[in-house]
Amino acid sequence: MKRVGIHIWLILAAVILMSSSLGAFFAGISLFSDFAHKRFEERTVFLARYLALNSELGILIGDHMMLAELAENLLSQEDIVRVEITSREGDQLTSVTSPAFHGNGGKLLRVVVPVEVKGGADRSNPLSLEEQGLPSEVIGQVSIDYTVAGINAMVGVIRDRFYLLSAGFVTISLLMFVLLSRFLAKPVRNLVFAAREVARGNLDLRVTPGNLSETRELAEAFNAMLDSLQQSKLALEKATQEMVRQKTLAELGKFSMMIAHEVKNPLGIIKSSLDLLKQDLQLTSDNLLVDYIEDEIHRMNRLIEDFLSFARPASPSFRESDINQLIRECVIRFELQPLGNGVDFRLHLPEGGCLLKIDPDLMTRVFSNILKNGLEMSRGQGGIDIVAEDRNNEWVCRVNDRGPGIHPADLERIFEPFFTKSAKGTGLGLAFAAQVVNGHNGRIEAENLPGGGASFIITLPKEN
Repeated sequence: MKRVGIHIWLILAAVILMSSSLGAFFAGISLFSDFAHKRFEERTVFLARYLALNSELGILIGDHMMLAELAENLLSQEDIVRVEITSREGDQLTSVTSPAFHGNGGKLLRVVVPVEVKGGADRSNPLSLEEQGLPSEVIGQVSIDYTVAGINAMVGVIRDRFYLLSAGFVTISLLMFVLLSRFLAKPVRNLVFAAREVARGNLDLRVTPGNLSETRELAEAFNAMLDSLQQSKLALEKATQEMVRQKTLAELGKFSMMIAHEVKNPLGIIKSSLDLLKQDLQLTSDNLLVDYIEDEIHRMNRLIEDFLSFARPASPSFRESDINQLIRECVIRFELQPLGNGVDFRLHLPEGGCLLKIDPDLMTRVFSNILKNGLEMSRGQGGIDIVAEDRNNEWVCRVNDRGPGIHPADLERIFEPFFTKSAKGTGLGLAFAAQVVNGHNGRIEAENLPGGGASFIITLPKEN
């Protein structure tokens, strides 16, 4: 069974409120009708008493014309239908009926007031002689028949107008409550929709704040919860990826060690056998085939060393060293090698030294791998720029080459083990560099330069 929504409850509340208001209005109309009838009756009684006072003399002297004239004067009052004056014995002295009365005015009501005579009475006072506190004698009575058709008609007009106003009031109120309920319920429905979408896994959805402060605060709190959930999800995904990466690296390390050990011994036998052949056949390294074999043996040996270095990372042996001087020495060694011969190394290092707690041997291999990568990417074109600077509590070094740069899709994978675009590379040089820099609580990043080429940024803390 579908539950009743908030707008239905608001409309029900509006109906109950308007029903109560209408009930109160109807009760008011009834009270007004009773009050009007009572006041009209009191007015008629007053007129009858006033006529009784004026009729005293006419009854005493038997002046019927005077009594008829008094009765006709009273007929000028609206809703007075008939006036009768009778003697003490019940004889009719005069009876006057309004010519406008045709017997269809509805039920007639009668007021009877005795005509009393009392010595010393105030004739101008319409109160009865008993009310004046004087002894009296009844000499006749005055009877007035009146109709309440006018009062009823007036009450009917008021009631009809009230009905019209009530209908308009109810219609407008219902429309206002419907619009108000939709205005109030829309933010809640949006929240319900958003909650269902979030339950389906859509954490990118956000709720538009409503115009009311309460719904705005609720929407902001809901959006803040979604932000927190999304951040937690991203953090969990990142942690999961890191765990998978660490597990993969561990497996790769084991695999690398196994391959390196399996290949190292046969490679040593091949190298020894080649040396024996060179002695027996009196061959030198100038022989083309011998040169090819020795070159491939050296390349295989370097590959094994890379595998072992990555698979068995050495624990850093920290000591205070001048990192800027370490870079200068790395550059000098490369300038003496065939790969760096003729390459313009441009150093932009601070004048003074920068002492950091590092492992000099490992950091030397890090910069050697990065410089080697830059030289291979540049292919002898342009030069290598090395820029170092101090930033607050960090030392930052950028190594910029003039090569074609790194493909945007490869920027996030450049430090992964075995990822390489070189036919002769193992893909372990940059992975080893990242491993060492992370072991120094630092960061290593790669980006493309606007004018072409790639830049490797190494950031190390000054206090390790």
